[in-house]
Amino acid sequence: MFKAIAHFGFKKSSKPFKDYYDGWFKTLKNVLLPQLRHAMSSSATSGPILLASHVEVMHRHFLKYYEALDLAAANDVSQVLYPDWRNPFEKPFLWVGDLHPYLFTNLLRSFIGDSESEIDSDIFDKLQNWHVVMAWKSPSRKLTTGVDQIECGLRLMVPALAARARDAQAKFVEKMAVEWGKCEGRNQEMKGVVGESAAAEMEELVGVFVDANRLRRSVLSDILNVTDVNQAAVFLEALAQFLVGFRNRELLSQFDKCSMEL
Repeated sequence: MFKAIAHFGFKKSSKPFKDYYDGWFKTLKNVLLPQLRHAMSSSATSGPILLASHVEVMHRHFLKYYEALDLAAANDVSQVLYPDWRNPFEKPFLWVGDLHPYLFTNLLRSFIGDSESEIDSDIFDKLQNWHVVMAWKSPSRKLTTGVDQIECGLRLMVPALAARARDAQAKFVEKMAVEWGKCEGRNQEMKGVVGESAAAEMEELVGVFVDANRLRRSVLSDILNVTDVNQAAVFLEALAQFLVGFRNRELLSQFDKCSMEL
């Protein structure tokens, strides 16, 4: 419903956000991810400073993405809140237009949960860095306490943001139901009512979207604050690979086959 009403009286972007995302994604996949992996494999000899710099670059790349999302939402929230340019494999992981922040913490938890498992010799051979391989062995109290606090904040913020979006929709429907009867047969007047209601609706949804992005940025930064440089590198490498996997042609083909069978 919101995607349809966004077309009433709301300015449209001259440049689709999809174009920005495509460029951002290519930089992530072809430049930053390979560089981070190289730093992870060579930091045993080059020291932690090089690895820390690549962790920071990757972090800033994600922050710039969310800043760009905020700007796109202010201009035309419909193209980012309802991204029809996302493929079917990505959409189940979206919440308020982008990755659910629980994905960040669940990914982090997966490393903590594997801390007692045996080390895969193949991973060690590829990384050639004992500090990276052992990054998640015996996680510190600071790390586990920090993750608990991050998740506690999410349990408060996620339902609150969802309720705001739901209330915004309810208010729009209520107003439209009242005004529809008053303007029956007067198309021009109805268009004005819809446009006015849609503008107020979209303004609230922009606020919800920006706050959701603020939450995603905060969770990502909080995770990097409670992890050391090796843990942060492993986490960001996995997050980047997760995004790259969304556009894996073989996986998309398998996903499409499953959809057709259903």
